[in-house]
Amino acid sequence: MTGQQLKELENQLWEAADQLRANSKLTATEYSFPVLGIIFLRHAYNRFITAKAIIEENLPVHPQRGRRPINKDDFQHAKAIFLPEKSRWDYLASLPEGSDLGDILDDAMRNIEAEYEVLLDVLPKNYSLFEKDLLQSLIRIFNTELLSNVSGDVFGRIYEYFLNKFAMSGAQEGGEFFTPPSLVNAIVNIIEPNHGTVLDPACGSAGMFVQTGHFIEEEGFNPAEKVTFYGQEKADTNTKLSKMNMTVHGMDASILQGNTFYEDKHSLIGKCDFVMANPPFNVDGVDKSKDAVKKDKRLPFGLPNNDNANYLWIQYFYSYLNPTGRAGFVMASSASDAGHSEKLIREKLVKTGAVDVMVSIGTKFFYTRSLPCTLWFFDRTKETDDARRDKTLMLDLREVFRKVSSNLHDFTPEHIKNIHALVALYRGNNAPYHKAVAEYTQQSNDALKQANALWQQTALLGSSEKQTVLSAENIKTEKRLLNNALKIFTEAQKVLLASDAVKKDKAQKQECLKALHEAEDLVHQFNQLADTARCFYKSALWLTTNFPNGVYTDVPGLCKVVTQAEIAQNDYSLTAGRYVGVTPQIDEGFDYEERMGEIKAELKVLNDEAIALAQTIQNNLEELGL
Repeated sequence: MTGQQLKELENQLWEAADQLRANSKLTATEYSFPVLGIIFLRHAYNRFITAKAIIEENLPVHPQRGRRPINKDDFQHAKAIFLPEKSRWDYLASLPEGSDLGDILDDAMRNIEAEYEVLLDVLPKNYSLFEKDLLQSLIRIFNTELLSNVSGDVFGRIYEYFLNKFAMSGAQEGGEFFTPPSLVNAIVNIIEPNHGTVLDPACGSAGMFVQTGHFIEEEGFNPAEKVTFYGQEKADTNTKLSKMNMTVHGMDASILQGNTFYEDKHSLIGKCDFVMANPPFNVDGVDKSKDAVKKDKRLPFGLPNNDNANYLWIQYFYSYLNPTGRAGFVMASSASDAGHSEKLIREKLVKTGAVDVMVSIGTKFFYTRSLPCTLWFFDRTKETDDARRDKTLMLDLREVFRKVSSNLHDFTPEHIKNIHALVALYRGNNAPYHKAVAEYTQQSNDALKQANALWQQTALLGSSEKQTVLSAENIKTEKRLLNNALKIFTEAQKVLLASDAVKKDKAQKQECLKALHEAEDLVHQFNQLADTARCFYKSALWLTTNFPNGVYTDVPGLCKVVTQAEIAQNDYSLTAGRYVGVTPQIDEGFDYEERMGEIKAELKVLNDEAIALAQTIQNNLEELGL
């Protein structure tokens, strides 16, 4: 399944499932966990069927007793869950109309939990609260033939997609359990967690672990053979979500419930190769009078005087690392400049040499808050490296984002790839840089080849323009020519369709309409390919322009490598903007047409949101009888 096909499938499933909720009396929170449970069941059945076929094919055959029966252990070795008969998707999907699906689904979940201790009290079992018709419709949505033969990774992506959408809709305590994928990907690509012990002491839905698995798989390895995951989570619902998420992705993790301020469930101080987290910001009310806090070995630089817990988390992440470990975490921007006792702790941290990279992120990256944040990165290898311990990379990405909606921004895959390449150059590794440039070039060329093939068909649209070979630089001009050609062709078709001869000849009218639709489709395809080619071309150009020959250099307004002396001169501030300066504002060569296109796209987003809001208001008024 291609990326585009998966995206379309995700959209179809979400729209259908969300429409059901909109027409029910359930809140997003009440609805989210059970729906994720259905995705879990569907995925578990796919893995069960696949594993069963492989197991049966390889079962030993005894000369007298014949082939031995299949058992639960066989599924464990095949990395699949053994499903009791009444917990299998085919059984649930074939139940007759009117069946008491709520109780049946609750029993299906209990039967699975009875087989696996790690899932005990984890799966949702409140389906009896749902209306029968709603459950029947949900089963039908996920019973689509498209899901019958997809891989576990596809289900993992669908699970992540639903988590994301539920977070955006306000489910699960305002979305605090869910770190947006682009921030998770940025953290994973900067610390490169590809071996050993990985800890997230505020693991939420286990998004950090899932993306670590994807990162390792993209390097060509099996995550289960490279890393061991440990997580801790305070909230019961989030603990369950994380365990389900890991199971859906076919990965194992030791995830324990506990309040990280008072409990260190895994006792991993000084033992972790990687630590990743998005802890709750600016938490107050931590009881510092407790011995668990006052005598906490995870606070080597002291207990901050104020009620803010940010510098508790920051010290935890440092303390969990082994002498070669790396940490990456999200933190409130205010922590980078905090004063008084927090400044003293920050000064001690800087003097260790472990502060590796500081990244400023702009507003609107979270679903429930619009404040900016900062990504912190520690690398304890630097502490004993005389060439590196005095250096810290300051990276200001506040102006780097894609506008998803009026209140949500994110990073594109190309942004993530370029961030990874930039940080790797700072560390003296140019392999990600050259790999990214080569991939962009290949992807741009592939799109150009397809666009050129379509361009040769412009004569069919009545274009008299000279045929050219397109490149990423000139493709915008050619897009304009193609669109003009379509306008000419469309006008000609309108005249033809309006003629008396065509009005009387239905077959000819159908031919005209068919030709018009084909032309529109041709231009649409061409424009998509042209945009793709230019996107990859510009991504490669950004890297090669800022870092010629694959060598790191400070870029005003973007990045700067600073020394501990410079940080001391700035009152031990770790805010990137204080060091990188301002991007030169050069009007020459400004692409007004492209900016107008972006403004139009942003306007469309706002219009779509306005229409959706108006419809919601209208529905609410109708429900109130107004």
